Amino acid sequence: MNTLWVIVNVIVMLALIGLLVWMQKKHISFTKRVFTGLGLGIVFGVALQLIFGIDSSVITKSTDWFNLVGYGYVGLLQMVVIPLIMVSIISAIMNLKGRQNLGKMSGSIIGVLMITVAIAAAVGIASSLSFNLKAIDIQAGDRENAQGQKLEQKLGDVQDKTIPQQILEFIPTNPFADMTGARRSSTLAVVIFSAFIGVAALGIDRKKPEEAATFRKMVGAVYAVVLRIVTIVLRLTPYGILALITKTVATTNVHEILKLINFVVASYVALIVMFIIHLIIITLFGFNPIQYVKKVLPTLTFAFTSRSSAATIPLNIETQTKKLGVSEGIANLSATFGATIGQNGCAGIYPAMLACMIAPTVGIDPTSWSFILKLILVVVISSFGVAGVGGGATFASLIVLSTMNLPVALAGLLISVEPLIDMGRTALNVNDSIVAGLVSSKVLKENDHDVFKNEVDLDNAIQV
Repeated sequence: MNTLWVIVNVIVMLALIGLLVWMQKKHISFTKRVFTGLGLGIVFGVALQLIFGIDSSVITKSTDWFNLVGYGYVGLLQMVVIPLIMVSIISAIMNLKGRQNLGKMSGSIIGVLMITVAIAAAVGIASSLSFNLKAIDIQAGDRENAQGQKLEQKLGDVQDKTIPQQILEFIPTNPFADMTGARRSSTLAVVIFSAFIGVAALGIDRKKPEEAATFRKMVGAVYAVVLRIVTIVLRLTPYGILALITKTVATTNVHEILKLINFVVASYVALIVMFIIHLIIITLFGFNPIQYVKKVLPTLTFAFTSRSSAATIPLNIETQTKKLGVSEGIANLSATFGATIGQNGCAGIYPAMLACMIAPTVGIDPTSWSFILKLILVVVISSFGVAGVGGGATFASLIVLSTMNLPVALAGLLISVEPLIDMGRTALNVNDSIVAGLVSSKVLKENDHDVFKNEVDLDNAIQV
């Protein structure tokens, strides 16, 4: 009987996918299809949970099939991340007027990311204190205790390396291994390697113009092919969101969330406040926040459902260049840097809130200025190299808690609401990288404001 229900659920999913295909053939806008997929996924997920229950094997087996669409789409995006980063950065640097511009671009983007992650840490602290969150008020079960033990084991790996040693990991000692994502810092290492190639290409322009011209043509051809692959993959966004959100809603334990509802609410209050701060920042730089929100919502929706900043990089870059008028070089650097540096949600708000919750358990006053200022500084430093995939927030928290001499095992108390909060954190991370690109493009005068003002659907922008 269970097998029959699984088949029925798969058929329903296929029917919903068919509806989205029909909408595409009717040339309904990309944005509308994305939100239709989101809405259908929520309704279908709720229906599955109400009919079969949270622990049903029917849901487990059904969502396993749904993963072919959801995680299959995420996997395809991850497939194009490294090639896109490499050819985009090499191409962008080769088209720069001078090497100094690369330093200005990188410095501006990283500067925005560092400033905003410091603000995010302060917002996380304020939210935690306002809601009076304390780890001692949370009851730990077997699952929470097991997670706490896992975190303590991971802490050993983190403590084995100092901050300078972790920074040294950014150097691409084996760029071919980094292209496979072999290390936590692989994405950033690929960026550095690609930058060296681009700068080297600029260097041979005068001495060996024929070789330089040949290389430019080769990079241009590869760039065109990679962009076409990205276009093909991005067509699948509504279907990926449908499958991802269906699984998330169907497998979310509402009772576990209600036990930690104060932390969930406090987290989303902090995330929303930080998003508003992002809008204030772009407004100060002359951009219309309402237009901005309309244009980035599909990208943030995918980030929300996929919980992967790294997988969102292709969509992030397309949104910046085609809808916000950011130059290709800045868009590529900000999307890539933002997936590994200064993540406002995973490396800013979350570790700061955890530290404030846990501090009273060891007799530390979380309201003291010495604690708050030290915590913000530690958050900013530790935000370098946080992986833009699931688990990045946990890694950032381990570094922050261990540096602040706080017990990391207590972070395991939040395992039941981790996926729900991680969705909002990832969306904020991606939005911060977009803000960094947009602000930097304005500062460096490389923004086409006419593109920003035009109402362009992403379908037309990526020639779907």
